[in-house]
Amino acid sequence: MTYAKIIATGSYVPEKILNNEELASMVDTSNEWILSRTGIKERRITTDEEKTSNLAYNACLEAFKSCSIDKSEIDMIILATASPDIIIPSTGCILQTMLGISNHIPVYDLQAACSGFIYGLSSANAYIKSGKYKNILVIGADTVSKFTDYTDRNTCVLFGDGAGCAILQGTEENTGIIDCDIFADSSGIKSLNANGRLSKGKVEGYPYIKMDGQAVYKMAVKNLTQAAINIMNKNGFVEEQISWFIPHQANLRIIEAVAANLSFPMEKVIITVDKHGNTSAASVPLALDFAVKSGKIKPGDLLLLEAVGAGFTWGACLVKY
Repeated sequence: MTYAKIIATGSYVPEKILNNEELASMVDTSNEWILSRTGIKERRITTDEEKTSNLAYNACLEAFKSCSIDKSEIDMIILATASPDIIIPSTGCILQTMLGISNHIPVYDLQAACSGFIYGLSSANAYIKSGKYKNILVIGADTVSKFTDYTDRNTCVLFGDGAGCAILQGTEENTGIIDCDIFADSSGIKSLNANGRLSKGKVEGYPYIKMDGQAVYKMAVKNLTQAAINIMNKNGFVEEQISWFIPHQANLRIIEAVAANLSFPMEKVIITVDKHGNTSAASVPLALDFAVKSGKIKPGDLLLLEAVGAGFTWGACLVKY
């Protein structure tokens, strides 16, 4: 049996830091208000010149530094993003050029909002198990600040920019992705969206994020809890066997509530939301790379990755690292 093993991770965040005190000078809020409700202390913000492809490129370079395969051995690129550089071509194709990968491999963008990286892992896992592809680069990258309204304190305090990636390789070893489950429920569209669109050269609608915070919180806690229970039960695992829980870094309250529902001690939960905020599709791979590079994750550890996003979309992935 072929397994999709994570052989390398990488991440990148912009240099510019926007902390809570600076936000308090821009909108009616305070460090105490933000911290108590979200757990976020600061987030990274791109400059006008930085694009999603720039962040993805730098994250990929970091991943290639920590593995022995060459870029030319990559035979598929999946880029999860809700903030493409341009309308067409895909940001994945732009990234392919930046990486200097000139062979004619399949490349595509995947849009599942904050769940994008989990969707990407699920797709890559299926491709590798099919035997058709061996080395797949999966990236989650977003520049959410570019469609954040910095006069709306309910949303602007939450989001930041970043990129994270994983290189998956087919192996016959009993290691790698055990299972992935992905879901969507379009009834949640009205609770979290950015309704702007380009029509004949003009922006129509409201091009910034709008969110019903209470509705999103309830949906996130319910669906992440159930997805975790389902994937563990289906694969014969119990909570005590999970080495690390790596959830979407949207809000510390959501993370704590899901961990409590699953009886995961917070000591086994990877937290990066305080430094990055909600980086959408980059959230889970950023947290994964942090946990790997800091030495928390060890070979053989059982990981539970989860994310939830606009759509509503959500998913869970079990990985033997």
